[in-house]
Amino acid sequence: MGPVLAGVLQLLALIAALALAYVPLGNYMARVYSSDKHWRVEKWIYKGIGANPDTEMRWTAYLRGVLAFSVVGVLFLYLLQRIQGVLPGSLGFSSIDPDQAFNTAVSFVTNTNWQSYYGEQAMGHVVQTAGLAVQNFVSAAVGIAVAVALVRGFARSRTGELGNFWSDLVRGTVRILVPIAAVAAVVLVACGAIQNFSGIHEVGQFMGGHQQWNGGAVASQEAIKELGTNGGGYFNANSAHPFENPTPFSNLFEIFLILVIPFALTRTFGLMVGSVKQGYAILATMATIWVGFVALMMWTEFAHHGPAFDIAGGAYEGKEVRFGVGASSIFATSTTLTSTGAVDSFHSSFTGLGGGITMLGMMLGEIAPGGTGSGLYGMLIMAIIAVFIAGLMVGRTPEYLGKKIGSREIKLAACYILVTPALVLVFTAFAMALPTPANSMTNSGAHGFSEILYAYTSASNNNGSAFAGLNADTQWFNSTLGLCMLFGRFVPMIFVLALAGSLAEQKPVPATAGTLRTDKPLYTGLLVGTIIIITGLTYFPALALGPLAEGLA
Repeated sequence: MGPVLAGVLQLLALIAALALAYVPLGNYMARVYSSDKHWRVEKWIYKGIGANPDTEMRWTAYLRGVLAFSVVGVLFLYLLQRIQGVLPGSLGFSSIDPDQAFNTAVSFVTNTNWQSYYGEQAMGHVVQTAGLAVQNFVSAAVGIAVAVALVRGFARSRTGELGNFWSDLVRGTVRILVPIAAVAAVVLVACGAIQNFSGIHEVGQFMGGHQQWNGGAVASQEAIKELGTNGGGYFNANSAHPFENPTPFSNLFEIFLILVIPFALTRTFGLMVGSVKQGYAILATMATIWVGFVALMMWTEFAHHGPAFDIAGGAYEGKEVRFGVGASSIFATSTTLTSTGAVDSFHSSFTGLGGGITMLGMMLGEIAPGGTGSGLYGMLIMAIIAVFIAGLMVGRTPEYLGKKIGSREIKLAACYILVTPALVLVFTAFAMALPTPANSMTNSGAHGFSEILYAYTSASNNNGSAFAGLNADTQWFNSTLGLCMLFGRFVPMIFVLALAGSLAEQKPVPATAGTLRTDKPLYTGLLVGTIIIITGLTYFPALALGPLAEGLA
């Protein structure tokens, strides 16, 4: 079997698995967030945190809950890293430096999971499990909660109430993420991923020195790392490490975990707004972009011209030979079109155009299908923009799901889509203009610029993957990337929840003959075009200086 055919067959198997999970998982999540009953373990949690899960919240109260919970998470994780040296199970590692502890705490709480450290050489068992793994669960649950609040804004009328944040947070964790992650961890252990609390072992000589490996609860963290679209690896090699990702099957299974909740949430959205067809329209948009990007990535990595590529059967540099070019292309595209950031290959070693595709996937806003929750609310923001553009074309007040898109709604949507480009471009410009940050670049020219552009794109969009080759463990990058992660996560959430509150207060507008049908293929095409055009106009100059210049050289 040729490598191209193997890659295509893996893609078809992945699509089939996602299709089988779509309806049952989407229906289940809709029931989770629509039920008025609480599990016993949930009641214990509510009692412990002093929350009343039955109290409805307006968008301002919901936002306060999101921010308060996240601030506590940042402080707890920061302190846990700073006192690691005196904790049991630290494996002899010292406490983390202040700037790196800040960066890592912000990174995991914001669902970014950017890592400027070597996991197996810096973090002990307590920090990995009680700190990083816990945030993998709850940061993903926060994203789903915000998405559900926006969906309720569309579904409800004449009320500003969006549900209860604490209830949504706990249910997302207890009923969705924990059960699926537990099953996924067992599957990964069966594939060969390790799961233990052993210490550091010397496994032999390596270039004149001793090679050491430490154990850890890797399979359980790997499961939620992918399922929650987090991405932070137990080891520096991330999902290219055989302890995290042992076989081609585990590789495909991890891609499935990355995509299954973001895609299934479109079904949840359709059920909660009372129109499954609306969910299918959003799904079709996400799937069209994802399949298109995977196909384009495979083409750039398999068909790149040159004798070395022809002999190898594709661009193999930086890719795991266990997985091959096809599987690595699917993984790279899926991880950058979601907010995952896990990698099974080094994106810096991709062809010039292939590296550009990974960047463009993040620059779209990671909405195809995007992160757990963040992908859905990001796509719904773009849906509002597309409806507004269509309204301008025909001179009619735009409507979406029975709600009028007035000046307040479009201003909030516009502010949402401007946040991350501003962070990416401004901080990239500063890093290139100042003398010190440029010293962290391994390469010069277009590829060196791509390293900087990729880092700020990854942080601002809460992705967390790295282009490799950039030394990000400096005070400048730890601080500025940390700020990008904070602003890139929570400022857009402010606009999302404000928009949800505004929509929930409206009374529904009945559909007429002039209403744009947003459940038809024509609208799906308009939405895809809107996303591509907005992203292209925003980022094309920066891409032209980096990956495009390198790819066309």
